[in-house]
Amino acid sequence: MAHSHGDVDTGDRRIGWAVAVNVALTFAQIAGGILSGSLSLIADAIHNFSDAASLGIAFVARRISRRPADDRMTFGYARAEIVAALINYTTLIVIGLYLVYEAVMRFITPEPIEGWLVVWIAGIALVIDTVTAVLVYSMSRSSMNIRAAFLHNIADALGSIGVILGGTAIIVFGWLWIDPAITLMIAGYILWQAFREIGGSIRILMQGTPEGVDATRIRNDIERLDGVAAVTHFHIWSIDEDHASVEAHVARTPSKDGDPALLISIRKVLREQHGIGHSTIELRPVEPAAVDENGPRTH
Repeated sequence: MAHSHGDVDTGDRRIGWAVAVNVALTFAQIAGGILSGSLSLIADAIHNFSDAASLGIAFVARRISRRPADDRMTFGYARAEIVAALINYTTLIVIGLYLVYEAVMRFITPEPIEGWLVVWIAGIALVIDTVTAVLVYSMSRSSMNIRAAFLHNIADALGSIGVILGGTAIIVFGWLWIDPAITLMIAGYILWQAFREIGGSIRILMQGTPEGVDATRIRNDIERLDGVAAVTHFHIWSIDEDHASVEAHVARTPSKDGDPALLISIRKVLREQHGIGHSTIELRPVEPAAVDENGPRTH
C-alpha cells in the first residue's frame, strides 16, 4: 500500500517523539534508582532504554530504506538495521548478565530502599510507556519493525507495573528482597528477548538460509522442470529481513523452447511457489562432471 509524503513525515515525527520521551525517561529512572537505592528501577530503566533503541533503529531504518541503491550499495541500505540490531542485542546480553550479578549481590548484602520514590518514578514510567504505545500503535499494524518496537514497549509497561508492586511491598511489608527479585525477573526477560532475537540478525549477516525457507524443496522444484538436468552452485540468502535471493547454475538439456523459456519457468517457480523475486540463474549445457552417482554437486 502506497503512503503519501505527509503520512511518512507524520510517522517519522511520532517515532521521533517516542524515542525522545523514552530516552528522557531512561535518565530519570536511572537517577531515581540511584537516589532511592532501587536496583529494579535501574533495571527497568535499562529495559526502557532498549525500547528507545528499538524505536531509534526503526526510525533510522525508515529513513535509510528510502535511499535508492547506488554503486557503493547495489543491494540498497536495508542491512543497516540488521547491523544495528546485532549491536543492540549484544549490548542487552551484557547488561542482562550484569543485572543478574548485581541482583545476586543484593540478596547477599541488602541495601535500604526509598519505596515511595520508586513507586512515583515507576508510575511516571508507566504513563510514558502508555503514551509511547499510543504514538506508534497505528503504524505497528502495517510495519513489522514498528510492531516489534511496540511489543517491546508493552513489555516495558508490564515491567514498570512490577516495579510499582515491588516498591509498594517495600513500603507496606519492608521486603527488601523483593527489589533484587524483580531485578532478576527483568534481567531474565531481557536475556530471553535478546537471545531469541539475536540469532535472526546473525543468520542474515552470515548469509544463511532464510528462516522458514526449505532450500532442498526449492532445488527439487527447479530440477523437476522440463529441460533441467541438475542444479549446482546453489545458494539462497536474505537480502534483508523481508527479501530472499537465489543464485544457481542450472545444467540444461536441449529444449525446443530454448533458454529464455526455461529461465521464465525457473523464475516463475521461485516467485509463485516460494515468494523469491530476486534470482541469478546461469544456464549451462549438461556436463558429465556436473552429476555423479551421488547426485548433483553444490558448492
